[in-house]
Amino acid sequence: MENNRRQARDKSPVFVVGCHRSGTNLLYDLLLSAGGFAVYRGLLPVYEKLIPHFGNLEKLETRTKAVELFLRSEGFRRSGLNPEEVTAKLLSACRTGGDFLRIVMDEVARTQGATRWAVYNPDNVLRMVRIKREIPDAMFVHMIRDGRDIALSLSKMGGFTPLPWDRRSRALPATALYWEWMVRRGQSAGRDLGPDYIEVHYEELVSEREATLLRLSQFLDHDLDAERIHKAGLGRLTETNSSFRDGRGKIEGSPVNRWKEKLSREEVAGLEALVSECLLDLGYALTIPESERRPGLKEKWMRITYCNMLNTKLWLKTNTPVGRLASLSQLELSDSTPAQESTQVP
Repeated sequence: MENNRRQARDKSPVFVVGCHRSGTNLLYDLLLSAGGFAVYRGLLPVYEKLIPHFGNLEKLETRTKAVELFLRSEGFRRSGLNPEEVTAKLLSACRTGGDFLRIVMDEVARTQGATRWAVYNPDNVLRMVRIKREIPDAMFVHMIRDGRDIALSLSKMGGFTPLPWDRRSRALPATALYWEWMVRRGQSAGRDLGPDYIEVHYEELVSEREATLLRLSQFLDHDLDAERIHKAGLGRLTETNSSFRDGRGKIEGSPVNRWKEKLSREEVAGLEALVSECLLDLGYALTIPESERRPGLKEKWMRITYCNMLNTKLWLKTNTPVGRLASLSQLELSDSTPAQESTQVP
């Protein structure tokens, strides 16, 4: 019995999740560089794009539309799959978002001769319980990074849009509240996932890589040899996606605690006034005395407003037709499906 459980675990699919800019991409590339995982560089936003846009996949008509859109996406073009074969399997066997992911990624793994697969999508941190229900053997690695660095990076890249009245002077604290919401949602789901959920801090992955990889290796039941990973060097291990690069493309300073160099004391105080409890719970030290960061009525109102707004947006997108209004630009759609392209006359 123990051998059967171990066999299943070392072939279980892995979901790398976390707030954007938390190092999810870096960890994903570390896993792929270790070997044994199917190498897939595409995006599969099944839960945040396809299902909200088309609806429940139990209906053949809905599945057909979702599959046709997927075949036009950059994610499919990067998969290297045969469009006719994957279409047949999706239309006949897919009923849920989990089915969609498993069918596509099982095919990618099969064509590459890989023993298992992993997917990278930070937003899946909001859907872990649903994914686990639909893919029972799924495992989750939740990447967590200091919220002050997240706020700095996301604000610089425009990765989170605050409410209109906060966009000029309070973008940083608003983004920190978004980080806290994402982390807390992930941790709440993680408590329900038990032994199939683990948290990894970005700072540990950067400064204590071998020890962190050993812990992950034991959790995933997968050999994450540091030397082999270094030699393979896929993706972000050799090409940074840092938002802090100079004119020559080199990273400015250390990626850990960059907020200490880039933010003023006043800005740090504003962040710590809002998310100090979450920072402390995660093991991050505060730098501003309590007397200078005590939240006032404005901060308390911001916390209530953003928590309610984010929860409401997620509920509307998940449970109502509002999801159909979401932009599909992230899918990088072509004008036709591969089957249509193959029948076009030159």
